Amino acid sequence: MKAKLSALFALALAGGLPLAAAPLTETTAVHTRPDATSPAITFLKAGTAPIFAPVSAPSGWVAVELTGPFEGYVQKKDISKSLDVKPGAAIHLRPSTDSAIITTMDFGDSVAITGLFGKWTQIRLEKKVTGYIRVTGGLSAAAPAVTSSPRLTDVPRPLPAPAPAPVAPTAYGVGTAGQSAPVVNLNDGGSGALPRLFQGKFVSSKRPFAPRRPYDWQLNDDAGVRYAYLDVTKLLLTDQIEKYTDHVVVVYGKPKAMPGARDIVIEVESLQLK
Repeated sequence: MKAKLSALFALALAGGLPLAAAPLTETTAVHTRPDATSPAITFLKAGTAPIFAPVSAPSGWVAVELTGPFEGYVQKKDISKSLDVKPGAAIHLRPSTDSAIITTMDFGDSVAITGLFGKWTQIRLEKKVTGYIRVTGGLSAAAPAVTSSPRLTDVPRPLPAPAPAPVAPTAYGVGTAGQSAPVVNLNDGGSGALPRLFQGKFVSSKRPFAPRRPYDWQLNDDAGVRYAYLDVTKLLLTDQIEKYTDHVVVVYGKPKAMPGARDIVIEVESLQLK
């Protein structure tokens, strides 16, 4: 079977046409590298017909083409002032430098921000990605053509931060922080941004004998570094907001770039403890 796969794949490459496999007979992991110990980008269900990618692979493996959208993570330093992901930025499977790199950002890639996690930014990317499948009995090369490639739907999400000590009130605002929200369009510099969920430590930006910051509150990452200011003017009962100080919170609001600065400010619509 391996020899048959290799011959058909070489023929497809020579003809410049994608080669589609028959539907999988079992759920199959798609790895970041042709190595069984490498992380899985996603799992293709039985019945899915993968499309081979024009990339060479070692014996026992085939490269397959995956089409987004899918979620990944980039470091905060790779986000420009206009909230664009910089070309060449590594897109990780998880919010960690030790996690596998799925792909890199190229000019023209369509990107949307879906969340902030301290030093990491969660994104949704529209781009074809190459993964690797082990050649087993679940993969057959005698296949009809397919009109679409599989979607990445099972990208792992980061583990939640530890819950802080109880503080009252537990939440206030419009009460939408637990709901799913649209993604933020990064291609317009953030002007058309829609509300999203953000997590971090709620901290005052005021410092003794220091100039006043543009906003009185900010979100810090686990290292205590600010990654976004908070505009809380839309919240009611702001006199109670001090009760959230130095606690991990989830805010729901609209992010935007601050003019003339690299900072981000979130127009908070609701706030609750994590």
